[in-house]
Amino acid sequence: FAGQRVLATNGIDLPVLNVFRLFSRMGGQRLATTSTAEIPLDTLIAEGVRGAPDVAALASLDSNKLCVLAWHYHDDDVPGPAAQVTLTLDRLPVAAGTAQLTQYRIDQDNSNAYIAWQRLGSPGAPNKEQYAQLVAAGKLSAPTGPEPLSLTGGTATVAFTLPRQGVTLLVVELPSASPRSDTP
Repeated sequence: FAGQRVLATNGIDLPVLNVFRLFSRMGGQRLATTSTAEIPLDTLIAEGVRGAPDVAALASLDSNKLCVLAWHYHDDDVPGPAAQVTLTLDRLPVAAGTAQLTQYRIDQDNSNAYIAWQRLGSPGAPNKEQYAQLVAAGKLSAPTGPEPLSLTGGTATVAFTLPRQGVTLLVVELPSASPRSDTP
């Protein structure tokens, strides 16, 4: 199937397939998100992302699993400064406790067989060792987590650096105690 080649090449998963893997981990009710570095949709459609990069997110809540997908995108695929992201999670369905946070990443260093291939010198016919490295680099990785995340008053804060052209999925497994009455 010719269309499959945009997701994988010669059995090596490409970064775009990992984006679909991130989406597949989300579920439940979609939640509202806001970002101070988000490009409005009308501007995206009319002008693209040619000035400041688009740093935005979407989120979902399914039972006690909160997922936030965040990206740092620019139309020009050239190096640029990373985004310093401070994510505030509010109106969580539990008032207090400790959640478990896992962060999946797709960027220059994680879940990206294409960049790994370039670092190997872009071989036209990778040898067995190179092929194994590319297969491993194409797997979705979670470089952080699970790690504890403190919840107080139904709120938590997560700060991280998101490289340009990076995508991350934060999965927050919430404790089931201390239910709130003003859940989103």
